[in-house]
Amino acid sequence: MSKEFYQDDSNSWVALLPFRTPRKRIPNNRQYADSWFIFIERKLNRNPEMKKHFDDFMQKVFERDLAKPAPPLTQGEECWYLPCFGVYHPHKPDQIRVVFDSSARYEDVSLNENLLTGPNLNNNLLGDLYHFRQEPIAIMAEIQHMFHCFIFREDDRNFLRFRWYRNNDVNDEVIDYWMKVHIFGNSPSPAVAIYGQRETAQEGKQEFGSDARQFVERNFYVDDGLKSLPTEAEAIDLLTRTQNMLATAKLRLHKIISNSNEVMRAFPSDDHAISVKEFQLGSDLTLSQRSRGLLWDVDLLRMQGVPVRPAPSTGM
Repeated sequence: MSKEFYQDDSNSWVALLPFRTPRKRIPNNRQYADSWFIFIERKLNRNPEMKKHFDDFMQKVFERDLAKPAPPLTQGEECWYLPCFGVYHPHKPDQIRVVFDSSARYEDVSLNENLLTGPNLNNNLLGDLYHFRQEPIAIMAEIQHMFHCFIFREDDRNFLRFRWYRNNDVNDEVIDYWMKVHIFGNSPSPAVAIYGQRETAQEGKQEFGSDARQFVERNFYVDDGLKSLPTEAEAIDLLTRTQNMLATAKLRLHKIISNSNEVMRAFPSDDHAISVKEFQLGSDLTLSQRSRGLLWDVDLLRMQGVPVRPAPSTGM
């Protein structure tokens, strides 16, 4: 992977689509993609609220330059179209995620079966939770849209085509787009993203510290970092340096949450977890945060300086 992994002029990581060798020739599934689009279009037209959520999600895809209109195909050029559908998070009923389905089959072929998954680079969950409970000051943070931070080479984008309205306007014609970034649903995406995250930490250790590198390498599970430290000052310092280190590769560390008010005050509200922004300080409610399938009772007022107590989630 290291031979095909590099940073472009904007410092974003560029990674290949890792095909198996040898592999089946991938058929042009445009016919299937068109029939699937008609199915999704009818489904959304029957559900105006879902349609709005879906359109809003796609608008963000285009605003963030994650996809763009694809050039015409030449005769016999190999390609693949990704059918897409929407799923809702059980705890966020007003937020839809549009999934580009790399496992969909056409003529007994799928894109994912032709791709190398890569090694499992995730850290051990039990070790993660153990270290999270070791010290009195707990911190949690997340890399924003992590998979989308890693760009496909242009010669791989023909395998990431999809059908959608021109200019995201339902009254306009349906055209070919292609994704520019690695996506949720592609089997290699986790390995590519974690590898790039760790490469960033490796390259940044001299400037930002070996402990920032270790935080990224040892205390993250995909995009989600958990750690505990002895003091507020150490927690603030580590988070700040890690943010700056990851930013060198256009990776944004945000959704920060801690059981220390002092740690939270050290970062702008835009970097806070949404649950913290919505939490009314001084209320009788207890602030809780999900992580690794557990509920963490954060409670910024009453738990400052107290070791965290993850409790089993009743919703998992």
